[in-house]
Amino acid sequence: MAGWETLQLIYQKEKRQRYEEGFDVSSVLDYDDLSSVDQQDMEKMMHVFDACPIRKDFTYIEHNDLEFILKDAKTIISTLHLPEYRHFYGAMLGRVVGCMLGKPLEVGPYFWESTLENPGWMNIKKWFSMANQYPIKDYVPKYSEASKEGLYVAYETCLKDQIQFVETDDDIRYTLLSLELMEKRGLNFSSYDIGKLWHNHLPYQWVCTAETQAYLNFALVTEHLTKNHHSYTQNVAEFVRMHHNPYREWIGAQIRIDGYAYVAAGNPILAAQLAYIDASFSHVKNGVYGAMFFAALIASAFVEKNIELCIEQALLVIPKTSRLYAYIRRTITIVKEEHDLETMLSLIWTYLLDYDPAHTINNACICVASILFSKGDFNLAVTTAVLFGLDTDCNGATVGSFMGALLGDSSIDMHWRKPLNDTILSMLPNYHPISIQEVSKRFFNLYLNHHAQE
Repeated sequence: MAGWETLQLIYQKEKRQRYEEGFDVSSVLDYDDLSSVDQQDMEKMMHVFDACPIRKDFTYIEHNDLEFILKDAKTIISTLHLPEYRHFYGAMLGRVVGCMLGKPLEVGPYFWESTLENPGWMNIKKWFSMANQYPIKDYVPKYSEASKEGLYVAYETCLKDQIQFVETDDDIRYTLLSLELMEKRGLNFSSYDIGKLWHNHLPYQWVCTAETQAYLNFALVTEHLTKNHHSYTQNVAEFVRMHHNPYREWIGAQIRIDGYAYVAAGNPILAAQLAYIDASFSHVKNGVYGAMFFAALIASAFVEKNIELCIEQALLVIPKTSRLYAYIRRTITIVKEEHDLETMLSLIWTYLLDYDPAHTINNACICVASILFSKGDFNLAVTTAVLFGLDTDCNGATVGSFMGALLGDSSIDMHWRKPLNDTILSMLPNYHPISIQEVSKRFFNLYLNHHAQE
């Protein structure tokens, strides 16, 4: 059964996904039009991918086993200084600021309509420039002369001079759900618990891509009224994350992990382990690696103030043989060698469209580039992440979270904070509305409780 898209479209996306994972799909037929094929026949056609072998020219080695992923993991940061509350508040505040800045730009001209000839960042620059607000220093302006050229923005309640609160968004809802989970279960939770958490708190229409398919698959193989987690075997879990899910390496898991980083502040390996449990519900390989990388990166930022060391620490929790590792290394090299913002953007854009605009790998590169290029400037980091284009609200939120954890809330100017009125309207039960400070304090308390038990 299809979730996010029809099986006809999933078939086409699955072929690309298999190729990206290194499979030889040359024998898989292409079809211009599958609309006349009924669902039963489409289900049979999907099995063709199971017989595809790995290509001989695919040099990456990528597995889902946690022991394989963490085989090179070790802690290299200093934990002599415990993080203070201001860093937790900074992380949560930075996350919502980055999300709100990027949300109005999470639309076609800057996202899925991007091409190498017409990259998202040039259109974002045009919108701000033709509103006389470039370089970016504030939230997205509602009006721009660029609208006469066909550009547009979305989500009016997230635009400059319109903002009165943090608008509901999946980037924020998942962070709140991790808080709910850990307050109820501590750190002793499983991927099965993630599925139940979603079914209990998220309406089906609120989940996207990989999350949609995993949500649906989980419903097909679990009991609705009882918690029979003993039947959630490894094979069942594999079905949930794989069945008709060509989005399994997209960005969804990467945006869900900040809460684990907050509770595991100063312990990047623990943060990565917690992120693995969550991410593995719906994702595989680089979709999981991205979640683990950013969980480790943000957890490191609470105690290590050297950005390059934070990134090196995070790279230790993903396989050196993975595509994500190779692309991040390539990005680091470019940022270190190029000091002009727009030249750096152009150079990195040459490979961002190697993957779907909502993929983990390219959006992870955007986040790493923005963090590294900023040299510790919150404003520059978050605005660069959004200027890049692609998944602007996700990347703004991730970069804002890291920078806030690194620098504390005092690094975030009042012009970002004041319009939010310390209020999140999440649409989640018990979290609508809720103050940013309350969320931050609850994460801080979870951290203190866990740290006291170590």
